[in-house]
Amino acid sequence: MNQLASTNPANASLPEKYEHAKRALADCASIDECLTWADKSAALASYARQAKDDQLEKHALRIRARAIRRAGELLKQIESAKGGDRKSNEYQREGNQPLITRHTASKDAGMSIHQAKQAIRVANIPEEKFTEQVESAKPPTITKLAEQGKREAPKPIVDLKGRDPSEFNRSLHFVAMISEYEKEIRQVDLGTILPGLIESEAKKVRELVTRIDVTHDQIATRI
Repeated sequence: MNQLASTNPANASLPEKYEHAKRALADCASIDECLTWADKSAALASYARQAKDDQLEKHALRIRARAIRRAGELLKQIESAKGGDRKSNEYQREGNQPLITRHTASKDAGMSIHQAKQAIRVANIPEEKFTEQVESAKPPTITKLAEQGKREAPKPIVDLKGRDPSEFNRSLHFVAMISEYEKEIRQVDLGTILPGLIESEAKKVRELVTRIDVTHDQIATRI
């Protein structure tokens, strides 16, 4: 990257320098090195913008995008931390050494959580689509690239058993209501609470139980 950073824009052979940077980044195996490329490219793009050197700015932006994408590719090779067993000491250690997670790898490289997410999202973009945009006459910003790499969580597949969604929802809520009612009643200590009821309360409970029994009979005879 020192070669790129020390280049004199007035006499640099930009296509050659750019091809060199592309090859170097493709072979890059260090997140730290990728970030060095990205930081120096950002500085070079800022310089080119002030100098009104449009060609140099675009090449610098392309290199930065490729550097961030490569950092994301390296992070994706590391298993992300998950719940459950992965939180246990046994899972988190290999021999006597803690396992490396994406979070620890990105943190050790000096990346914020936001930067790590951006890099991974840029790496999620299909290669052909990424290249087409980065090599265009107007390379997109990292933010715009990252937006394209967002992946929505897959929606669970629900078997409606031949019912329409509204009927399915009604059934689901009904079963949940009965389940919650049974759970709450089962947790009541009847031997303690019933003797404490006064006559008016006991009368009300008897009326309610009678109504509930009628409903229970209707349910039991129809299912």
